[in-house]
Amino acid sequence: MIVACFLMAIMMSAPVLAAPPAEGPPQDMTGKTVAFVDVAGTINLNPEAILAATRLKPGDLWTPDKVRQDLRLIYELGTFSDVTADFSLLPEGVKVVYNVKENPVLKGIVIQGNQKVSKDKLLPLMTVKTGSVLNSKTVAINLRAIEEYYKGQGYILAKTGDVNFSPEGVLTVKINEGIVEDIVVKGNIKTKAHVITREMRTKKGQPFNSKDARRSMQKLYNLGYFEDVNLKLQPGKQPGGTILEISVVEQKTGTFSIGGGYSASDGLIGIINVGDKNFRGVGDAVNVHWEIGGKASSSGNYSVGYQKPWLDSKQTSLGLTVYNMVAQYNDYDVNGDNTSTYNRRYRGFDVTLGRPANEYLSHFVTFKNRWDEYVEWVSGQTYSDAYIKDNYGLTRSIILSRVFDSRDSNTNPSTGTRYSLSGEFAGLGGDFNFNKYTAELRHYWKVGKSQVVAARGMMGYGSGHIPYMQQFTAGGIDTLRGYRDDQFRGNRLFTTTFEYRFPVAKRVQAAFFADFGNAWQSDNFDLIKDIKTGYGFGVSVVTPFGPIRIDYAIGNQGGRTHFTFGGKF
Repeated sequence: MIVACFLMAIMMSAPVLAAPPAEGPPQDMTGKTVAFVDVAGTINLNPEAILAATRLKPGDLWTPDKVRQDLRLIYELGTFSDVTADFSLLPEGVKVVYNVKENPVLKGIVIQGNQKVSKDKLLPLMTVKTGSVLNSKTVAINLRAIEEYYKGQGYILAKTGDVNFSPEGVLTVKINEGIVEDIVVKGNIKTKAHVITREMRTKKGQPFNSKDARRSMQKLYNLGYFEDVNLKLQPGKQPGGTILEISVVEQKTGTFSIGGGYSASDGLIGIINVGDKNFRGVGDAVNVHWEIGGKASSSGNYSVGYQKPWLDSKQTSLGLTVYNMVAQYNDYDVNGDNTSTYNRRYRGFDVTLGRPANEYLSHFVTFKNRWDEYVEWVSGQTYSDAYIKDNYGLTRSIILSRVFDSRDSNTNPSTGTRYSLSGEFAGLGGDFNFNKYTAELRHYWKVGKSQVVAARGMMGYGSGHIPYMQQFTAGGIDTLRGYRDDQFRGNRLFTTTFEYRFPVAKRVQAAFFADFGNAWQSDNFDLIKDIKTGYGFGVSVVTPFGPIRIDYAIGNQGGRTHFTFGGKF
């Protein structure tokens, strides 16, 4: 194997090739007139094309500097491995002969070491022509083009440093893609290291990719376990290798709260809520809500949720919720007037399995087994036994969901899109037989340095016997501000929201918003005439207990204040 000397000089920096110095001519040639300029040693190349690149022409005065300049110009053509000059003094003047040694003819190109970029993508970047004399200048340009292509794909450590040319005329380009030799986690106290590394898109033994690294940081932040995440590249032991160092600063993930309340219907109630979204540092989420006392809830209200995000290496997730809750509810007419107050129990369980299809797309299947029970009347309108039988009972259904999420953050997004499609199919031995289809789209635009425009649209369609408590609802902080919670109901739904968000202080964000929408039965509805609108101003604050948001909205029936824990969409 012959390592061509001209290729050794054309790596990343591609320095200007220094030509060999000309032989020192007899002193009396200086100042003589050049009579002839010729080229010797060419086999496949046209001497006239070479002479066209030189500066020294017949009739010029001969000087050593001009000859050295021409040697450099010929060398920089890229098709010669050596260039020298001979001089002789004739009666007509000085004769200059440039002796060249052509590069071999290129017969083929071989690319090695490429794992992440196919040869079909790289070979078109090699513009040197087979069957022609190898041009080292073009090769240098081609190598830079390959590295720039790798960088464009996120492989910023990729190098094309090992290039050789065989006696058979085959050019071999070896690519070092910058392998991650190891991943080191620092700063984690509670969180297990594998919980962090499993979220990394870049894996040990694979080339480092800056796009994957940015996505990995987003995923780690979205876990909600860390205040800060930093990635550093340390030199590896192998040439071109690197060690990826992940430094994290953990934050509190557990919650504990005790509260209470009193109402005329329920009496004195005690509330305990305990949760941890990083239970035992393994990434599982657990939450327990328990209410003690009260007339309607003498058996105790509770809900228990458990979420395991990684069941296997394919990131199959499992979610389980068990609940038995009694609470006081209000029904409203279209004008927002309270028509009935009563206690209702809902109990049952949900089981959800999920798996990602790719980096941004996931699929979920949920089995829901829920029993709704009308407990007792409190005030206002009373409902007949026939109505209660028709709207309360066992709902047993399967829910299929498809979720795409490319947002930069799932708590305070500034760019990206999230859409979800779901279908609920009830029956399966329950008391109700219906189908419900829901579509939701969210999108975020970053405006300026820290302002965000957010938009969301939701549509719902239902068919069959949908009981009252399973219908689509609109009204309240989640759908239509300026109206009472769940003020509008039906088997159809349309809502849309626009928000302009901007920071006012550290951990404090404000927003102007406008909501449009309604929920209705399929008959006698005019989407334009009957659409409800609400607009207003809101403030959200990030506290140690999570985000808190207060909105004031003006709807068709006046103004209303909404308060909620947790971030807005």
